[in-house]
Amino acid sequence: MALSDIDLCNPDSFVNGVPFDWFARLRAEAPVFWHPDPDGHADGFWAVTSYEGCINVNRDYEHFSSAAKTSLFNDFDDELIEQQRMMMVNMDPPMHTRYRRLVNKGFTPRMIRDLEARVVESTDAILDAVCEQGSADFVETVSAELPLQVIAELMGVPHEDRHLVFDWSNRMIGSNDPEFQDGAEAGAMAAMELYAYADQLCQQKKLDPHGDLLSVLTHADIEGDALSQLELDMFFLLLAVAGNETTRNLISGAMVAFFDNPDQWARLQADRSLLPSAIEEMLRYVSPVMHFRRQAAQDTVLHGQEIAAGDKVVFWHISANRDETAFTDPDRFDIGRTPNAHMAFGGGGPHFCLGANLARMEIKVMFERLLDRMPDIRLDGDVQRLRSNFINGIKHLPVAFTPSAPIGA
Repeated sequence: MALSDIDLCNPDSFVNGVPFDWFARLRAEAPVFWHPDPDGHADGFWAVTSYEGCINVNRDYEHFSSAAKTSLFNDFDDELIEQQRMMMVNMDPPMHTRYRRLVNKGFTPRMIRDLEARVVESTDAILDAVCEQGSADFVETVSAELPLQVIAELMGVPHEDRHLVFDWSNRMIGSNDPEFQDGAEAGAMAAMELYAYADQLCQQKKLDPHGDLLSVLTHADIEGDALSQLELDMFFLLLAVAGNETTRNLISGAMVAFFDNPDQWARLQADRSLLPSAIEEMLRYVSPVMHFRRQAAQDTVLHGQEIAAGDKVVFWHISANRDETAFTDPDRFDIGRTPNAHMAFGGGGPHFCLGANLARMEIKVMFERLLDRMPDIRLDGDVQRLRSNFINGIKHLPVAFTPSAPIGA
């Protein structure tokens, strides 16, 4: 197969699994590869697939801009780009620094610690709902529920509204999957519905604030600087998608990795002290966000390849986390792997994931409780993957386990 036959634009290329052989070929022969983009506004883009290259692109905001054309793969018109720049993931310093300084007030270590007991309760209640059945769709009933409940709790979304957020998130992220879309405008409509809901919820928090994140952010003020309503709306969208989709698919993908590697599940059962390193290996091995996009802000050179100002650049976390020069035997799922400097959270720099510690805590609690309550969990059907080249996602994961009594969480 010629390099020109590789097609990272087509979501169909990812339905049966991530094309790791393509990424290995690119890393070996063309770690900065000019890839045609038949559906984009640009003629094509530079696909950066090496660990070193991806780290450099992510950290070097002076040469590779998030704000110029957003951090998303698709190309948008100028009006939509201007709106998208109000979202933190689509900002460059110093605007990004100012915004992050404000939203950090809602992600203090104390807030994460205070949330853990509630996450344990939520996880046990989720498992209580299915434990007597002996089988379930792991995605719909387990992995999707926990981050959804956590984000709802964190943001102060009423419990009865959480599945609205789930539906909006699915419709936005699943824009290329027919299961979640019923028209070309479904994703845009979902975003508009979410904005309207966020507006209404923010107004409630301004009048009746509590200890939740949205209450904190509606009143956040540093030296006279505060978030506008549009910025609050965009942050709500970012958290609804990033905090929901990524953790859900990480937990689901990690469960599949354990099914494919039962020796690692047995190893973790025998030695719970491996859980911290197991979490990092889950993050590396699954890499739920497969890529982000940048725009070259000035002429530069990467891996000896000249990149011109204005060129579209897409760097692939999913490939960087399997780079043979950065990880020993990278295609092996090894819960004791150390060191493990993966870039599932971005690999450092200004765009390091704001919710990294929250995600790690959710993953820890979920797998602790699964090990305790469903130690013999096993695959019970076909894994159905999301049709997406952005999210390494699983839609349905049938599992079976020995039925047990609920613990009454």
